[in-house]
Amino acid sequence: MNSKILIVDDDPLGIDTLESILEGQGYDITSANNGSTALKKADELLPDLILLDVMMPGMDGFEVCRRLRATPKLAEVAIIILTALDDRPSRLLGIESGADDFLTKPVDRQELRLRVNTVLRLNRYRTLHTQREDLRQMVERVVTAQEEERKRLSRELHDDLGQALIAHALSLRNLQSELPLQPDLLNNRLNTLITDTNQTINRMHLLAHDIRPTLLDTLGLRSALETHSREFSFRTGLPVLFEADLKLPNMPDVYSITLYRILQESLTNVIKHSHARQVWVELSVEEHNIVLTIQDNGIGFAIEAGASRNGIGLTSLRERLTLVGGELVISSSAAKGTIISARLPLEEAQHMEEKA
Repeated sequence: MNSKILIVDDDPLGIDTLESILEGQGYDITSANNGSTALKKADELLPDLILLDVMMPGMDGFEVCRRLRATPKLAEVAIIILTALDDRPSRLLGIESGADDFLTKPVDRQELRLRVNTVLRLNRYRTLHTQREDLRQMVERVVTAQEEERKRLSRELHDDLGQALIAHALSLRNLQSELPLQPDLLNNRLNTLITDTNQTINRMHLLAHDIRPTLLDTLGLRSALETHSREFSFRTGLPVLFEADLKLPNMPDVYSITLYRILQESLTNVIKHSHARQVWVELSVEEHNIVLTIQDNGIGFAIEAGASRNGIGLTSLRERLTLVGGELVISSSAAKGTIISARLPLEEAQHMEEKA
């Protein structure tokens, strides 16, 4: 992907000059002729580098630089200030405003190319370092979540199924020691044991389903999602309307289990937090993506706060998708409720299947 450069200068000739110097270097270049326009375009484009003139009417380059640095998503954008001012106080003011570099006009063509290349290379290094750190933290959280899930399964196996089987064995032993019994009494005791056995089997089935939904293997993703939506609606009393494209492409198993878990966790969050009266679930193919959308008509929430408001949270949903090359798109408001869309690229799915 080409690096994006935003040139900010009120002089059209100055913009043309810089564009000619950088022409043929493989950059995507955009320009702005004043500070306000520069801030808007920077917000829209998220450039890798801004070449910023100082002497502009209205908002000068120093103020633009300060505002960029005060905007969280633009705070790390590389900025080179270009100006005819060459005095020491101006240079110090440029550095104080947050500029990464400072060049005096008229600029040397070769020096500008080298400075731009160096700044972009350093910026890519910082970005890569940040991405690696984010990935490390993500993996750490995933491992922690896996360990918590293993602890939960261990407790359920030991405390629930284990204790039930121990009680069952004791009952059988007691029954054996009490034989022979009257037929009616023996029949009652056996019926009680059969009931306890069936309850233990049901708990085992639920636990196995939590570990790996068998419907994914027997019926496929579409039917598994539809069945879960129907059963969730039956258990909670919350209407869940499910729709899906009739023809869905083949996809790797990791996609299916990821989307299934996304639906599970999203519906759980809806019933816990949204106060919704209706939920819509849709599985579709859109522009080379497989998309699972869960929409409710509840009270909505502030997305920034939603990532950590419960045990699962939006962060966990995002990380599930990120690990398999997908993304999570969220919109929420008190008036319209919440829409969560999980998008997974089909091209990546085909590549994964070919490798398998």
